[in-house]
Amino acid sequence: MEKVSAFKLPAGTEEAFQRDGAVCVRQLFSAEEVALLESGIEQNLRHPSPRAKVASRPDDPGWFFEDFCNWEDIDAYKTFIFESRVGHVAAQLMGSDSARLYHDHLLVKEANTRQRTPWHQDQPYYNVDGRQNCSMWMPIDPVARESTLEFVAGSHLGPWLMPRSFMDSQAQWFPEGTLSDLPDIEADRSVWNILGWELNPGDVVFFHMLTLHASGGVGGNRRRRAFSVRFLGDDITHAPRQWKTSPDFPGLEAELAAGARMEHARFPLLWSKP
Repeated sequence: MEKVSAFKLPAGTEEAFQRDGAVCVRQLFSAEEVALLESGIEQNLRHPSPRAKVASRPDDPGWFFEDFCNWEDIDAYKTFIFESRVGHVAAQLMGSDSARLYHDHLLVKEANTRQRTPWHQDQPYYNVDGRQNCSMWMPIDPVARESTLEFVAGSHLGPWLMPRSFMDSQAQWFPEGTLSDLPDIEADRSVWNILGWELNPGDVVFFHMLTLHASGGVGGNRRRRAFSVRFLGDDITHAPRQWKTSPDFPGLEAELAAGARMEHARFPLLWSKP
């Protein structure tokens, strides 16, 4: 794959990201890049890491699979992350002079998976503080509007909300009562400015780690294989927790002080301003 490090976003995209906390960029990646990523995903499915988990219930007619932090072991992931334009795109959206890799995240919902991904913010599950961050979510299969990732526009500007386990809604990160609970968005969706896009391979959504987001299951005979990459900007610092974060970075506290910038080999620099 030819290395492409710089890419200018369409006019208004950066402003929309700062305002809404989520944007869609159409056909950001070529068919070759999609195929490269597909090869990595299929390798990952054949050889899951010890961090992999099934996030659907045993009685679900489908299957929801997740895996994390595999860029060092799967060459296709590494090539995609380091040799595509995604680092420069992330830096632009974050308003940052640099973009570091935080981690990769594979999310696969096989056909007829009814398990929803509930509304949540990502950053409270993590071991980082700061505003300059973003995540990429890229499907390699066509995604219908009812199965896509959805976002509450502007929610990244609000407070941190209580992170809970997806299967049983337990407060396993912050102590119960220390953060406000999420509002019941599904009770009346018309109250909220909910963004979501039907997507084709090559289309990508980017969102802030505090943007409330969720997704439905998938029906019919359509798989939903998606690859996510998390990015860290200039103001992000290490925030060790007293509990296991998702994902976990064992031993990092001994190597990176609390409040330090994320300048560590586990979080390599993908792009920096010339």
